Amino acid sequence: MNLASQSGEAGSSQLLFANFNQDNTSLAVGSKSGYKFFSLSSVDKLEQIYECTDTEDVCIVERLFSSSLVAIVSLKAPRKIKAGHFKKGTEICNYSYSNTILAVKLNRQRLIVCLEECLYIHNIRDMKVLHTIRETPPNPAGLCALSINNDNCYLAYPGSATIGEVQVFDTINLRAANMIPAHDSPLAALAFDASGTKLVTASEKGTVIRVFSIPEGQKIFEFWRGVKRCVSICSLAFSMDGMFLSASSNTETVHIFKLETVKEKPQEEPTTWTGYFGKVLMASTSYLPSQVTEMFNQGRAFATVRLPFCGHKNICSLATIQKIPRLLVGASDGYLYMYNLDPQEGGEWTKQDDIQMSPLNSYHLRWFCCLYVKEQGGSGNKGKGRIGEIILLKWKSRYFYK
Repeated sequence: MNLASQSGEAGSSQLLFANFNQDNTSLAVGSKSGYKFFSLSSVDKLEQIYECTDTEDVCIVERLFSSSLVAIVSLKAPRKIKAGHFKKGTEICNYSYSNTILAVKLNRQRLIVCLEECLYIHNIRDMKVLHTIRETPPNPAGLCALSINNDNCYLAYPGSATIGEVQVFDTINLRAANMIPAHDSPLAALAFDASGTKLVTASEKGTVIRVFSIPEGQKIFEFWRGVKRCVSICSLAFSMDGMFLSASSNTETVHIFKLETVKEKPQEEPTTWTGYFGKVLMASTSYLPSQVTEMFNQGRAFATVRLPFCGHKNICSLATIQKIPRLLVGASDGYLYMYNLDPQEGGEWTKQDDIQMSPLNSYHLRWFCCLYVKEQGGSGNKGKGRIGEIILLKWKSRYFYK
């Protein structure tokens, strides 16, 4: 989540960048005064791993898994990337490019530097440039994704600025692997799963989310997010096992989809009027336009989470912390939100049971830990605290101290 171009959002909190590492075990935060790494191994507190104040205005900071290798870009030198070991305090290299660096992606094989109309592929071992993808379609948002799998080391980026084509590139053999016609509108977000065999995409319309097999490019899942209002998809993320997919936007709702193939049951003759109507309706889809037929076949959200804000840019992640699957949402308001998820029960998660917020530092990044449970018989009541206040909720006595 790069906020450097959104001075309105970043100005109050000093926050310029936030992102999860490849296996969701740590959080990187860049600000006007430097950068920090936080461990995500506990739900009780957000433990700081490292802090650097030598480099100001850090707009990109990417860590390689749980290693000490880090890549940094500063607003003071937006065309230069620095790579080094933060634990040793040593610099490995620095490279300068012809234009502003918009995104940096890392895995154990490659380092990718994304410019608006160019992509550089570096060997992670010696940082030498192996290949340059030139004259790519204009990509001012720096939209790209890199698989973290060594055997399926693919890079995905927009293949067009006017429609939702995805170019898939093999970064090991340094050749184009596929071009996927994913959407009619330009791309807004994309992400690989941990195995590098699935790619999820969303367009600027934000209504439909599609999952494709890689490198074949076959559509294997399609999910309906909704059309009640225009939304901008901020982030897409798979769980590490590839069974769940999260989608966050500029609205207050985060959708969780379950990637499972529903086995068809033997058809039974309907015995009620509604049953007959449903059978006729599904039979009629063969005579309807393809767009309408696709809508009937699209999957709906397995679960939804309602955030206590709307309109903030954010990044989401599905991680397992202390053996419990959780949704993490880092937002431009300077908060990290955590929600417990039940992989068996879906629905709307709205009841707030446990809140813990504590200010950390000048970044104004705060830990916001919520246990969300499915409310039986309707939506639950939310807590009385407002975002921005320091609130302590005592579990046993259940009262607020402000």
